[in-house]
Amino acid sequence: MKSLLAAIAFLTRFPVGLLVEFDAWAVGRSAGWFPLVGAMLGVIGCGAAVLLKGHLPVMLVAVLLVVLDAVMTGALHFDAFADTADGFGGGKTVDDVLRIMRDHAIGSYGGVALVLLIALKIAAYTALLQQANWLPALIVIPALSRWSMLLLTTALPYARPTPSAADGMGRSALLYGTVSIVAVLGIAGSARGWLAAVAIVAVTGCFGRYCRNRIAGITGDTLGANLQLSECAALLVFVWA
Repeated sequence: MKSLLAAIAFLTRFPVGLLVEFDAWAVGRSAGWFPLVGAMLGVIGCGAAVLLKGHLPVMLVAVLLVVLDAVMTGALHFDAFADTADGFGGGKTVDDVLRIMRDHAIGSYGGVALVLLIALKIAAYTALLQQANWLPALIVIPALSRWSMLLLTTALPYARPTPSAADGMGRSALLYGTVSIVAVLGIAGSARGWLAAVAIVAVTGCFGRYCRNRIAGITGDTLGANLQLSECAALLVFVWA
């Protein structure tokens, strides 16, 4: 139970950290729960969509889903996506990239990337909510995107010399997370969910190769950025005509 609470505390802004204290190692050891935490966030998003969809325009519901995601996660992965865009866009050397990503200020690359990301998500959610399969999609997508983090941490080393929660995420976390994903996809009963998983593996593989070439590994920011890229890929699979 403590491991699950650590995963919830790390990936969301739910105040479970007030009950138990967690260090970086405990968070790393909790990584196998990441997909289930994503599914939990998806269930909350589904509930919000069910309540709002019959009373508000679909596009407004889509905007509110993006807002809800940012609130529940503290915009953690949005910030990581912007920092990664700034680092890879403005950095010339490995040290430059890592230094820029550590800077909390958002530059031009990060600002543009963030605007495009949010616009794409709103447009995709708007299209998705008008289809028949939107309920399982809202649960599967956040679960799959958090599973993608386990793929990266298993394949690549941490790029910074300092200790990180990623150090504790290994093959066992990927194994448990994959079992969870198979269970979520099986319960959802959506063929497109399996296609979305394939798309996420492809996106993660390409992004991981890029990270290896640029900084010889991963950081917390690149993990969050890959999560956002994976969500976008999964959304496109579900809305593909």
